[in-house]
Amino acid sequence: MKTKRQASFYTSALLIAVILFVMIYGVMIAGFPVESVLITAGVLATIFAMLHGANWSSIMNVMSEKIKTALIAILVLYSIGLIIGTWMMSGTIPYFIYLGLEIINPQYLYIMAFLALAIVSVCIGSSFSSAGTIGVAIMGIAAAMDVNLAITAGAVISGAYFGDKLSPLSDTVIMSSLVAEVNVYDHIKHLMYTSIPSMIIAATVFLIVGLKIDVSGFQSDSIMNVSNTLQDLFNMNLLLIIPALIVIIGSLMKKPVLIVLFLSSLSAMVLSSLMQQEPLTQVIEAAVEGFNLEMLTAVIPDLQLGMISENIQTLLNRGGIYSMHQPVLTVFCAFFFAAALEVSRALKIVLSKTLSYIKSATNTILVSLVSGLAIILSTGNSYVTFFLMKDAFAEQYKKRALHRLNLSRSMEDGGMIPEALVPWTVAGIYMSTTLGISVIEYAPWAIFNMFGIVFSAILAILGPYTNWFGIKRIDPNKEELFTGQETREEKIN
Repeated sequence: MKTKRQASFYTSALLIAVILFVMIYGVMIAGFPVESVLITAGVLATIFAMLHGANWSSIMNVMSEKIKTALIAILVLYSIGLIIGTWMMSGTIPYFIYLGLEIINPQYLYIMAFLALAIVSVCIGSSFSSAGTIGVAIMGIAAAMDVNLAITAGAVISGAYFGDKLSPLSDTVIMSSLVAEVNVYDHIKHLMYTSIPSMIIAATVFLIVGLKIDVSGFQSDSIMNVSNTLQDLFNMNLLLIIPALIVIIGSLMKKPVLIVLFLSSLSAMVLSSLMQQEPLTQVIEAAVEGFNLEMLTAVIPDLQLGMISENIQTLLNRGGIYSMHQPVLTVFCAFFFAAALEVSRALKIVLSKTLSYIKSATNTILVSLVSGLAIILSTGNSYVTFFLMKDAFAEQYKKRALHRLNLSRSMEDGGMIPEALVPWTVAGIYMSTTLGISVIEYAPWAIFNMFGIVFSAILAILGPYTNWFGIKRIDPNKEELFTGQETREEKIN
């Protein structure tokens, strides 16, 4: 029987370095498919694990556990594909695009995208759902106006994540609070120390960049053409906002997200038949395979697709459950890699060795932030990241007189909010697929997602000189009690 042999710190660090090189070079420089890069990294981690006594079944068992934790996210991916297909067929998304073209000045599109997504995300508690619904419509408006799609996607994602962090309905806000054992409302308040400055910077950048758009040369004729084409293709009516209202109201009532998304899609299918006069077979086809303008020939016999610009066709032809097959495949590849890395224990060994050298509160926070980023890069799943960070840093935070609220914030700022900036994470895959812009293109403009970890680090570095402003301290000799409502602690200087 083969005994398991503990890997050394140096071999573990070498494995982590090689994997990071493979991922960064493969995805960002060479442009290889994300799936092939993840499988390669997973094979490297698997070989390392087996050389140290692990077996294949243990990797598969860990992978299955990870898939179970992300099952809801995978089902949401398919549900958003369903939403986009049915909302296109019903005219809901075209109606939002039409309204946006009528009322939004191109110079204010970026800031409006940021603010609109923030508001919707607060209401429904989901960055995924808000980006997959209202975000898609805003991307359509941007495409019709011929403004920068990468900046628009960055504004959409920034707003979606900012709103998510303000919402007590957010699954990641609730999960990070539960894992760190802090009150969810205290957690949200503590996040504001880093979220508000990040929001101000993001809003300022989107406003300034938008104001630099030269509207003197703006082609109003092309916008009018898109607007008129949408009116010709779809029966525009206020009732078309019903699917969006179902998502918002259902989320506010705290109903299960999958049920809410399904009911919204069902209402869109009904509207497709009633408002657009589409036959049921075409409606179901749009839901499963995605909407295509050719489907409208059933109710517009004289429709000439050749007369519709390629941009408008690209704008509208999308969605469907099938459109999410590749993103889900990427998720499975990511979990194979994450499972192999976890069984190898390389990351845990490197973290444990590193923690033995940390002697201050500042360095504890900084290392936890970097570790959170490394874990989300490795696992691609925020839930898994939260649990690993808690296991690695809970005792260290207490030892350095840091309240658990600081740990829950580090989980989000370091291990969750940057997730959308990474091509192989669940969030990166979802956002790039849904918005139609690659992670590499929109990442520099997802400003809110970049600055949370920056401001967390700044607070930690300045802590000794600012009486620990924005960082809650405790007496490490006293036990913190978690009641679900309040935590008792003693603030110290």
